[in-house]
Amino acid sequence: MECGGIGALPPVTLFEITLGKGLDEDYYDISLVDGYNLPVVAAPRVLHGGCNATGCLADLNRGCPKELRVDGGGGVVACKSACEAFGLDEYCCSGEYANPTSCKPSFYSTIFKAACPRAYSYAFDDGTSTFTGKAYDYTIVFCANVNRLRSSHSYSTGQPTEGDGDEPADAPSSANNLPFHLYFLLFILFF
Repeated sequence: MECGGIGALPPVTLFEITLGKGLDEDYYDISLVDGYNLPVVAAPRVLHGGCNATGCLADLNRGCPKELRVDGGGGVVACKSACEAFGLDEYCCSGEYANPTSCKPSFYSTIFKAACPRAYSYAFDDGTSTFTGKAYDYTIVFCANVNRLRSSHSYSTGQPTEGDGDEPADAPSSANNLPFHLYFLLFILFF
């Protein structure tokens, strides 16, 4: 996907990636630094070795503090970051707070982090939120239906189909089924 250098308009949940060249690893994360609007999961697909999946499956709009809410269409449609809501250096990690020593997690970023521990919650949240790996593909799932996963046993009983040897095998997929590796990933991230 090419966006011509135009970034997303906050508040928005972001999947960020820097693709490695040649044998270099990719760097990727799910970020809530610019706010939240929907759940996202990113699952790298690899032939050898491993890359960790990341994501935010929680519906932060449901528990969004009143002062961060974006209302529309009869309910909360997004949750602003404290930086966007208040514009203060301490929330934006700017000015005298533009370094990891002085910029610490805020009350608001800790709400995001508690709900989505693998996602960036503030500008210097690298330690638990940036992932590396050499993947040949990424599966990005927006708005995964976690309630359906809880009531379904297909994530534990689905049988992978034979692949062609070049890619990991997937379970049959349709509009109602996710590939087996995503059921497994969502199970690990959520439960």
